[in-house]
Amino acid sequence: MKPSNEVKLTFLSRSANEGFARTAAACFAAQLDPTLDEVNDIKTAVSEAVTNCIVHAYPDKLGTVTLRLRLFEDNVMEIVVKDTGVGIPDVEKARKPLFTTGGADRSGMGFTIMESFMDNLKVRSQAGKGTTVTMRRRISRRLGG
Repeated sequence: MKPSNEVKLTFLSRSANEGFARTAAACFAAQLDPTLDEVNDIKTAVSEAVTNCIVHAYPDKLGTVTLRLRLFEDNVMEIVVKDTGVGIPDVEKARKPLFTTGGADRSGMGFTIMESFMDNLKVRSQAGKGTTVTMRRRISRRLGG
C-alpha cells in the first residue's frame, strides 16, 4: 500500500527533541482533521516511543532517532520511531507493564501506553543494532468536514 503523504525526520537523542517529535507528529496528523483527543493520543504515543529511545537505546551516549510519518487511505496514520542503539534483548518481556531497564524513576508503562492509544503496535529489535516501533492509528472522519 502506497502512502498518500510522508515525512522523515532524524534528530539527536536529546530529551529536548521529544517535544519536537510530538509536535511534528501532531502537525502532520492535522491534515486528517483529527479530534483533539486523537491528536493528544498521537502526541502521547510518539512521546513514549521517542523517550524510550532517549532513555533506553542510548543510555550512555547520544545517538540518532528517526521519526517517519506516513498517511494511507482510510485516514490511517503510520508512525515509525527507529533507533540504532543497544536494542531490546527480550521484546515480549519489555512489553509487559511495569518492566523497565531505566531505573526506579521509570514507570515501565511506555509500550502499554503506546498500545492503548494506537490501533496497532509492532516492536522489532535486535541486541546491539537498535529498535523499530511501528504504530498505526485510524483517524475518524468527521461529518461536515
